[in-house]
Amino acid sequence: MRPPVSAALHAIVGDFAVIEGHARADAGILCRDGAIVAAGTRAELSAAAAGAEVTWTHAAHRVLTPGTVNAHNHSFQSLLRGIADDRPFLEWRDQALYRWAPRLGQGGVEIGALLAFSEMLLHGVTTVCDFFYIQDGGNDNARAVLAAGRRLGMRTVLGRCFYDWDGAPAAFRESPAEARSRFLELAREVAGDPLAFVLAAPHSLHGASPRMIRTAAEAADEAQTPLHIHLAEERYQVDDALTRFGARPLHVVDQLDALGPRTVAVHGCWFDEGERALLAERGAGLAYNPGSNMFLGDGVTDVVDLSARGVRIGLGTDGGCSNSRVSVFDEMRSCALLQKVQRLDGGAISAETCFAMGTRGGGEVLGLPVGRLAPGYRADVVGLDLDDPSLWPAFDLVKNIVYALSARAIRDVWVEGRRVVEDGRLCSLDLAEIGAKVRELTSSWRSAA
Repeated sequence: MRPPVSAALHAIVGDFAVIEGHARADAGILCRDGAIVAAGTRAELSAAAAGAEVTWTHAAHRVLTPGTVNAHNHSFQSLLRGIADDRPFLEWRDQALYRWAPRLGQGGVEIGALLAFSEMLLHGVTTVCDFFYIQDGGNDNARAVLAAGRRLGMRTVLGRCFYDWDGAPAAFRESPAEARSRFLELAREVAGDPLAFVLAAPHSLHGASPRMIRTAAEAADEAQTPLHIHLAEERYQVDDALTRFGARPLHVVDQLDALGPRTVAVHGCWFDEGERALLAERGAGLAYNPGSNMFLGDGVTDVVDLSARGVRIGLGTDGGCSNSRVSVFDEMRSCALLQKVQRLDGGAISAETCFAMGTRGGGEVLGLPVGRLAPGYRADVVGLDLDDPSLWPAFDLVKNIVYALSARAIRDVWVEGRRVVEDGRLCSLDLAEIGAKVRELTSSWRSAA
């Protein structure tokens, strides 16, 4: 069906475009008001726009892909790289997160978001879910994160954390009533904003009490948003759940009436077969973070089994200090290689499956129409340089993108049809300005570490 005639149609066409998992020659998208109205070859786009004025962007020597979707991140953690690397999980948590996060304040939170989001855009991430828990008794810090995303032109999903464990820093903690009220307030504030969204995020079984998790689930239902929760990341968390609740982590969440189609489990490294079956049965999703799981020595989530069961799976980078990288293209490769070596089977999972997890899968777990070059989806596009040797020879561009892509090949990015990275440079903000802010903020940290 042809779109209605419009004077505001914009076509973005490359030498190739990855449409529904396949690279098509001389192809791209036709969009209007930030939404894709047609995808296909140049000829097909011209036919779809018949009778309408079109602005054409010819992305020469580029393969266009859907914008990648970072399904799980903690933006402020990019400021903590190198502070507690190469340490056991709990020591890393105490020496990096719990020691430094409460000192950031609103200004530091915003700088962390600018750092993380700018680097993500330069790596082809167009949508990020920032699981955010430095509340400092209100929503101003969360607003600073969303403002950073808007300033860069990036789509930001703020996973507003529900956190009440008394062992965590005071800056993280709220009562269930406070968390619910502030979450709903923030969700109302961003309603209708195409670049800002809010979802409910009870931290974990150790970070959120049963009452807090129930409250978050009720708030997610009220606001009609997903519910993200860290689960079974480390083996000790399974033992802890068995000791405290007499059940494995996912079964505990189910008993709390917090497991359903809105639920997205983060990590799930230690889910057993029964938990994987339950995740599928309840229609829940998974945010898989292979790079972080390796970096922290967590374990390997069985996404081959979960995918076979029909579970929605997106890829996340996790925080900058629990991975050191923020590229979803990196996560596609890590996902594939981890599954292959875990199963001792080079055919355990395909490049195309991992590419889908890092694009459309992320959109599915966030409940947003992103991650596909298809009508009805948002016009988020990445342009990769076909002159970069990491894409040679072009026998199968999707496999090259997953297994061989160099970051230097990521040259252009559009969000909502608007270019936000051009020839490897941010369009809305000088990267040097962000770097100066980071250096000023962290200049005294080394001596205090």
